[in-house]
Amino acid sequence: MFGIILVFIGTLFEEISDSIGKYKISNREESPYTLVFLNFFWGMIFFIAIVVWQSSAFVFKMASLPTFVLRAILEIIQLYVSVFALVEADRTTFSFIRTVTIPLLLLADVFLGYKISLFPVIGIGVITLVLLILFSRHEIKKRGIGLVVFSAVNAVLTISLFKYDITHFNSVVAEQMSIHLILLISSFFLATFRGKENVFIFLTKPIFLLQSVPVGLGGVITSFAYNYGAASVITAAKRSGAIFWSLLSGRQYFHEKNIVFKILIMILLVIGLVFLVMN
Repeated sequence: MFGIILVFIGTLFEEISDSIGKYKISNREESPYTLVFLNFFWGMIFFIAIVVWQSSAFVFKMASLPTFVLRAILEIIQLYVSVFALVEADRTTFSFIRTVTIPLLLLADVFLGYKISLFPVIGIGVITLVLLILFSRHEIKKRGIGLVVFSAVNAVLTISLFKYDITHFNSVVAEQMSIHLILLISSFFLATFRGKENVFIFLTKPIFLLQSVPVGLGGVITSFAYNYGAASVITAAKRSGAIFWSLLSGRQYFHEKNIVFKILIMILLVIGLVFLVMN
């Protein structure tokens, strides 16, 4: 239950940032590469603040290196593929196929030995069905579909490795702070050489601070949620939370004008979430 609450708080902050970020990218005021850098930058700052406030929060065990290094490599690949997929692929295609991550994570959780009762499985099924119905109302285009499929499958590996590391070895702060540092450097090179932008200039502009600080904070909060539930359950809650807040805020993310359909989707998402917390 607590993990679901954390996810909903985290996705609320991310919704605030998304509304600004997508507008800035569509108006070519910011590249997707800089957007990613700013998100990781503030996530890193928040994790550093936690360590400064409580040094015992940083626990990194050398025994985790095999899985951590593998995760770091996959996260770098995921960063590049996801950014290029977001640029190349239609957004509906991107979101529709990414839904596949949820049932695959459920299989991974079972394989790794995490105990998941029947109710959360039903909840995951309801949420996955809702997402598929939602995105299937729009045309699925093939451009960039290979990148999207890869990112959806690779996300199963990165999330599962993250969950495994924080369950058996490292603290959330140590695991995520280390990964954030690696991805911060990677996204810096992407923004500098691919996006041709000076990322540090964006840190001085209030509108981009308003965009990036909430998503950095939201990412930190969501990271801690994985301490309180199976990866498939938390990821399902995260995806439904993102949809819930975007529908509630009225943002035309899906270009869906049918208010009855919106209400029905929100009711089904709530039903799915109720099943998720009945573990």
